[in-house]
Amino acid sequence: MSAIAENRRARHEYAIEEQFEAGMVLSGWEIKAIRAGQVQLTDGYVHIRDGELFLIGCRINALRSASTHVLPEPDRTKKLLMHKQEIRRLIGKVEQKGFTLVPLNLHYKGGRVKAQIALAKGKAQHDKREDEKKRDWEREKGRLMRHKVSSPGRSG
Repeated sequence: MSAIAENRRARHEYAIEEQFEAGMVLSGWEIKAIRAGQVQLTDGYVHIRDGELFLIGCRINALRSASTHVLPEPDRTKKLLMHKQEIRRLIGKVEQKGFTLVPLNLHYKGGRVKAQIALAKGKAQHDKREDEKKRDWEREKGRLMRHKVSSPGRSG
């Protein structure tokens, strides 16, 4: 699985419960733009409408060499493809338990573009701060360990 675009903010803003993979309905110019790396997932979210999933806020910027007869729409709503039973289960959790669906990344699988979406709950501000403290401590711990290993002790 090679990631095309990553939504790093999702893991900061939400506590991830479960992850799913969904196919995407894309047009030709979008595939070309994605292959060229012209995709942004940061403001994306998944919306449920009429028992179907849609990715909203995923921006795909058209290439300059896009065809003249196609009118590219960068913020077009993209339909996500999943099995009906999975969608029903997701709808149940979102409606009952206060979960939300967020896109984590876009990646290739078997030559196709797939979206990894997550069932997530919003984090409170203090949880975000706690995560940040943990991350800083892990980083500092790693730095200390490297420093300790790399500097040979003097013997007198």
